[in-house]
Amino acid sequence: MGIYLKLSIQSIYFSMKSFFKSLLASLLALIIFTFLGILIVIGIAASLSKDEPKTIASNSVLVLDIAETFQEQSKSDPFTEIISKKKGKTPSLSELVNLIHYAKNDSAIKGIYIKCQQNPNGYAASEEIRKAIIDFKTSNKFVIAYGETITQKGYMIGNAANLIYTHPQGGIEWKGFSYESMFLKGLLDKLEIQPQIFYAGKFKSATEPFRFTQMSEANKLQTSVWMGGIYNDFVQNTASARNNSADSLKYIADEGKVQTAYDAVKYNLVDGLMYDDQVKKIIAKKLHNTREDKISFVGVNDYATAVAIRGSGSGKIAVVYADGDIVMGKNQKSSIASDDFRALLQKIRADESIKAVVIRVNSPGGSSLASDIIWREIDLIKKDKPVVVSMGDYAASGGYYIACGADSIFANANTITGSIGVFSVIPNIQGFMKNKLGITFDGVKTGKYADGPSATRPLNATEQRFIQSSVDSVYFAFKSRVAQGRHRSVDYIDSIAQGRVWTGADAIKVGLVDRIGTLNDAIASAAKMAHLKGYSIKSLPESKSFLESLLDDYQNDIKANAISTEIGADQWQLLQQMKSIRQMMGEPQSRLPIFVVNHP
Repeated sequence: MGIYLKLSIQSIYFSMKSFFKSLLASLLALIIFTFLGILIVIGIAASLSKDEPKTIASNSVLVLDIAETFQEQSKSDPFTEIISKKKGKTPSLSELVNLIHYAKNDSAIKGIYIKCQQNPNGYAASEEIRKAIIDFKTSNKFVIAYGETITQKGYMIGNAANLIYTHPQGGIEWKGFSYESMFLKGLLDKLEIQPQIFYAGKFKSATEPFRFTQMSEANKLQTSVWMGGIYNDFVQNTASARNNSADSLKYIADEGKVQTAYDAVKYNLVDGLMYDDQVKKIIAKKLHNTREDKISFVGVNDYATAVAIRGSGSGKIAVVYADGDIVMGKNQKSSIASDDFRALLQKIRADESIKAVVIRVNSPGGSSLASDIIWREIDLIKKDKPVVVSMGDYAASGGYYIACGADSIFANANTITGSIGVFSVIPNIQGFMKNKLGITFDGVKTGKYADGPSATRPLNATEQRFIQSSVDSVYFAFKSRVAQGRHRSVDYIDSIAQGRVWTGADAIKVGLVDRIGTLNDAIASAAKMAHLKGYSIKSLPESKSFLESLLDDYQNDIKANAISTEIGADQWQLLQQMKSIRQMMGEPQSRLPIFVVNHP
């Protein structure tokens, strides 16, 4: 029996030893194969990341597909670059504008072909692209636009062409603009969630979805004004481009006269109805009867790798892109993070080679505290070198906060700006947790207000007074920063603030903006202020390398995919929305509404 037991133990020992050997061997093999896989991917990535110079054939046509989203800063999509022959890196908005300006004097480029079916770019971004195309036309090179169906935003750029066509069974959208906002109060009432809201500014509409079931009269007023301003600009530009009167164009939209492609021709919105091959025949004729199948079409991605657009001169201008929500902290993807921007602006201030700074603001706002942190660094830079702000689609609320101290402010006519106001939201979920889920809360505290503000109980009158006082204090600081930067009294700023939204064109009239102009206009102004005859541009924050983008995106995608797989796609989308709402809770905010749907 003892021998048998000893043999059994030895057998178990050797079996376990064999098992762990196999396990360790498998793990080692997995690690080796994973490591080799990473090396292979890095090798492929490194080889593909080297942009092969393109050669632009003579008699070429630059293709501008405005269905692309041209972001403020170009960002690499490493996965697209690996699996697709087409580069994943799309030019930024400013790069696109500069490419169009370059093509104007490039003898190899004979014209531009605009695909204007869709346009996801903002109104101000579209305005900058349109201006570049109009400038290109002064070279007497042709611009032809086409879309099977053309949306109004597509037409906003497309109608700048010499000739614009649509499909015989397609058409053009011409009906005016509309705005729609989602209201959550009814849902919150049903869930017994009480959003305890504090705000300063009668036009501050960001909290209205939580307070009302429809737009307030003040919000309807300001929305009709800024939307009407953008619409009027659109109609006036169309009238000028198509030799129509603005009044007749508005009448056509109001009466719903354009229902078919033939209506678009009848009312002179397009030059004709054609199929794709017919449009290419017209382009071929303009290229001295080149066969349409031999036309050298060059996409903007390829054109960007073929030409080198560089500044000249010893002076250096830093162009800082402040793009996204303004948040506290650092390493926040697609956001303006206070720690990151403070460090970046401090480096710019200390860099003696940088003679001027242009800050490109494209932000609906966010954290008031983060905005003030960034404002302070800009104010310090101003003491050493000129600072000019260029506004993109949005520079509102916190976006205007960080802009207001600049030496000069440029905006596009269709920029959304202003919205000088503050709010804070403290949710009370006590009723929801107790009555819907059966969950209650209890605890102890060392002081009367130690647990406040709490989301698990209603605020008492004193706590409400504390929070409203905090909001009012932040609002006064905001107005004071604007008054200081715009050289106006606080009382005057208060009269045009109150959370009211302005277009860039109207913001000039009330003194919030200095000039209508593009990013290039702002850069030229900064160079003049710094007395620079020649200069180069340093874009900041610096773009990540191909490999950094690959590894970062891989890590983020793995994390996101793991969570979304575990909780489900619908719950994942809900989680993203809740994260956006959570940023608004408990901390004073200076931002535009979140739940907005536009139908222009």
